[in-house]
Amino acid sequence: MREGTKTKTASGNSSAPQSIVYVVDDDVALRDALSSLFRSVGLHVELFGSAPEFLAKKRTDSPSCLVLDIRLPGVSGLDFQAQLAKTDIAMPIIFMTGHGDVPMSVRAMKAGAIDFLSKPFRDQDMLDAVFSALETARKQLEAKRNVANLIAQYQSLTPREKEVMAYVTKGLMNKQIAGELQLSEITVKIHRGQVMRKMGVRSVADLVRAAEKLGVEAKSPQS
Repeated sequence: MREGTKTKTASGNSSAPQSIVYVVDDDVALRDALSSLFRSVGLHVELFGSAPEFLAKKRTDSPSCLVLDIRLPGVSGLDFQAQLAKTDIAMPIIFMTGHGDVPMSVRAMKAGAIDFLSKPFRDQDMLDAVFSALETARKQLEAKRNVANLIAQYQSLTPREKEVMAYVTKGLMNKQIAGELQLSEITVKIHRGQVMRKMGVRSVADLVRAAEKLGVEAKSPQS
């Protein structure tokens, strides 16, 4: 690694202490250098000498990123990236290489890598890439939790409320829904209110967006 500009710290980010930087590289000296670099700005780091070591580690549900060497014993970093994509281990990846070329970089970036750094790299370039990756991880984790909450909210609806929700997101008025379900308009209004409350939304537009995120089709249920 090469020295660069003054490094920024994670002290201004309240979620930074919970963030984890995983480093997978068979070069002990480089692993230690990266560990010192990341710890110097308040980041938690865990080191691994191979892909199997990393896979054997139990991970927490925290914002995290993976700093990965392109050439690893037993499996290439690119192949390991493809392997991870087929599992539930989803985190931004930053590649390091001393032998990189354009095709490698293109393949890595197309597969979702955040950055591709050639050794020797500046400390600041690595830190910038890691902070960007952790911010991406935080957004991904937040989105995942939001969807999980939406699923739980949807599952709390009764079968009738789910029917009403489908009609509401289709754009039908209470009177029309009442006719479709052979209910009184006041009963539909009550169900609709329950749907809005349980789904945590205040408008039909918000309900439609929630249905889209859940993959709930905005159409009349089939009898």
